[in-house]
Amino acid sequence: MANSQPSYFHLHLVSDSTGETLTTIAKAAAVQYAQFRPIEHVHPLVRTPRQLKRVLQEIEQAPGIVLYTIVNLDLIAELELRCNELKIPSLAVLQPIMQVFESYLGAPQTPTVAGQHVLDADYFRRIDALNFTMAHDDGRLPDDLNQADIILLGISRTSKTPTSIYLAQRGYKTANVPIVPSLPFPVEITGPHSAFVVCLIASPDRIAEVRRNRALLLGDRDLDDYVDRSQIATEIAYTRKLCATYGWPIIDVTRRSVEETAAAIIRLMQDRDADKEDEEADGLTTDQGNGG
Repeated sequence: MANSQPSYFHLHLVSDSTGETLTTIAKAAAVQYAQFRPIEHVHPLVRTPRQLKRVLQEIEQAPGIVLYTIVNLDLIAELELRCNELKIPSLAVLQPIMQVFESYLGAPQTPTVAGQHVLDADYFRRIDALNFTMAHDDGRLPDDLNQADIILLGISRTSKTPTSIYLAQRGYKTANVPIVPSLPFPVEITGPHSAFVVCLIASPDRIAEVRRNRALLLGDRDLDDYVDRSQIATEIAYTRKLCATYGWPIIDVTRRSVEETAAAIIRLMQDRDADKEDEEADGLTTDQGNGG
């Protein structure tokens, strides 16, 4: 009988920046091999020969796959030379992408360490979005909702806060507001504003499990209604009715990661904006036709 236990391998991620890009790429690749589990060794901010020397020592002690994002050619040469000597694979993960850019644009790349983290207008826009989102967590400052790009609604434990923070990191000012059937719903949300409103729901079983774990963590033993499946089902039904009344889209997060939920929200918002542009273009065409 085949051994069902996963096999482990060492995975070294070497970067002259934060290593976020490498970590994301490595995770996307590793999950395709369910029978194996990577032991990750993340080596960020490797920019000098001395720093690389320490990394190479760790690679020698735990050989495995080496992925890197480094722009210094001397460091690249040293890293690849040592990997060849150790007979382990190494790959500059962004190089194939750069080759496509170079071929299409007809111009060589201009290597820039941590270029994606430059303190430009986009960076400060994301910081501003994160500050806004943190200040508008869990229904706080409802009078200021008109400045939001996105408003997330949902009953307790539908991943509103982590999804809001992830959207903020993408540059979207996001407010999240809890839906509590026994409390008045904020009138600001139903009034005129430009924010995209979307509701998050999950299965009663999933919400009950998350709430139960949270109740145990907090040591609160008076939360029977909070974790009651029938009560949760009632809350979800109220959410659906509310969304149907105002035409707000609903996303079921039961089997979605925060990243997947955020991607779905952004796509829905972009579709809405595209529909608005089409309507405005049609209106302009009609006006011009009438004027002619």
